Amino acid sequence: MNLPLWCLLITALLPFWLAFWGSHVRRRELGHMDNHHPRQQYAQMTGMGARLWAAQQNAWEALALFTAAVVAVQTTGGGWLADVASVVFVLARIAHALCYAFDRATLRSSVFIVAFLAVLCLFFTALV
Repeated sequence: MNLPLWCLLITALLPFWLAFWGSHVRRRELGHMDNHHPRQQYAQMTGMGARLWAAQQNAWEALALFTAAVVAVQTTGGGWLADVASVVFVLARIAHALCYAFDRATLRSSVFIVAFLAVLCLFFTALV
């Protein structure tokens, strides 16, 4: 089993989970879902809906760096440290999304740093 690749799959699915959750909240907050102009409708949201939209955007951004780190690890071999760093990244990103949704800003920043350090660890693992 290649744990970093499984973690990459989970990380790639995270923005979609946030989109589905955000759509549910959008429908509840605004009374309907405007599928013709969803971004304009998201711009009208406040509270949890707006935070879920922001969390989704942040998840897409984090996916790019994590993908590069996993590719680097796959190219060079990886090892147990790459497995641990990948799992830490996924758990931190899930926590980040939940902190975003439930408005825990300080904790969100902390888990963001944990996820970022996990990616740096992946790159370090690929370099040594």
